[in-house]
Amino acid sequence: MATATALQPSRDPDVLTGDLCRALLQPGDAAAMARLLADLCTPAEIRTLAERWHVARLLDSTDLTYREIHDATGVSTTTIVRVARFLKQERNHGYRAALDALETRDAG
Repeated sequence: MATATALQPSRDPDVLTGDLCRALLQPGDAAAMARLLADLCTPAEIRTLAERWHVARLLDSTDLTYREIHDATGVSTTTIVRVARFLKQERNHGYRAALDALETRDAG
């Protein structure tokens, strides 16, 4: 039986982010994730995350321009440009991986 390492206070962004990522993997469904996000984030932070995700989906699956997305959603063009950059150019590929996983799940 493996012995768990005692949790130690940390300021290391990698340690903190890794711990958060492991926690975010725990909810088994959307309702459980919504409860975790409600505890972790302010309503404004949740809305910001949700808007970014919505913009990523719109950029990926429609031919709407940035201006049309802004007009339809109220999300700033600065945010839309940032999401587009991370979706299409940055090396993280987090949006792409999540979009592809949802597409695969929905197709199957």
